[in-house]
Amino acid sequence: MSASGFGETASREVPILGGRPVGQIGIVVRDIDRALDMYIGMWGLKGWNGFVYSSDNVRSLSYLGEPADYRMKVAWTGANPQIELVQSLGGPNIYEDWLERRGEGLHHLGIMVDSIATEVEVMQDAGYQILQAGFGHGLDGDGGFAYIDTEPELGVIIELIEAPARRRPPDFLPG
Repeated sequence: MSASGFGETASREVPILGGRPVGQIGIVVRDIDRALDMYIGMWGLKGWNGFVYSSDNVRSLSYLGEPADYRMKVAWTGANPQIELVQSLGGPNIYEDWLERRGEGLHHLGIMVDSIATEVEVMQDAGYQILQAGFGHGLDGDGGFAYIDTEPELGVIIELIEAPARRRPPDFLPG
């Protein structure tokens, strides 16, 4: 560990995340409908899109390095950064793990990347574990997400996000 207390990442010439801005703030909730009411009522946030992700519409899902079959319901709005609410619909998965250990609240910071495969390799080469991932949620089988275990250093998880070229229509439109 370096003198700064942040291991290899603090002493790198080029930061692992390349200075990319946070594109998403991810918040884990137990009840997404209740959370949406609160976020809409408190902040007036509008324009939400909602999706359910599972093996039904994501080509490849993994959890702790093994193939997995979890389900999640997400809703997001805005940009720079986008606010995302996430509810587990079945696991095991990192959302249920987080709720058990820490309860509802800030879970991850999302970073937009051009290539999920390239950035996952960079993170693994730097010694970071991929906690959970999903690939192929776009209409053309592209797009992906990978959650990186940065909680010991940052107190939150980093999510790498590769947006699909064509996103499927939302499953629901909250608010």
